[in-house]
Amino acid sequence: MPSSPATADAALLLDNQLCFALYSASLAMTKLYKPLLDALGLTYPQYLVMLVLWEGDGVMVSELGQRLSLDSGTLTPLLKRLEAAGLISRMRDVQDERRVHIHLTQAGRKLKARAGKVPARVLAASQCPLAEINQLTRQVRSLRERLVA
Repeated sequence: MPSSPATADAALLLDNQLCFALYSASLAMTKLYKPLLDALGLTYPQYLVMLVLWEGDGVMVSELGQRLSLDSGTLTPLLKRLEAAGLISRMRDVQDERRVHIHLTQAGRKLKARAGKVPARVLAASQCPLAEINQLTRQVRSLRERLVA
């Protein structure tokens, strides 16, 4: 059954675009995070790296890139800045120099306590119950996985 002109027009309305809803929500989220992360001395991508390391110290750069969907060209300068800030150290694998392990420094481990306040502030700003945020997160993650597949 062919679509009507009204249906075709509705499909092109900005407010009916999932991509724009995700994009504009991402911009709003980034704006919310900026002052919170500025207080920690981190950019948003650096915060993501630190989250992965706080989950499990000593990950390889390749694993980090995979978890964050970042290529090495983006990840390497980001890691160099975190290392210069004294939050991480990079160590080449003695058995395979192509592999680089990332470790938290003492300062990087200490930063976790201060960063622990960020999720609660984001949750409060969202004005959503935790269960709703968790459900939305699962739905967006599922969408991403389907789009990548």
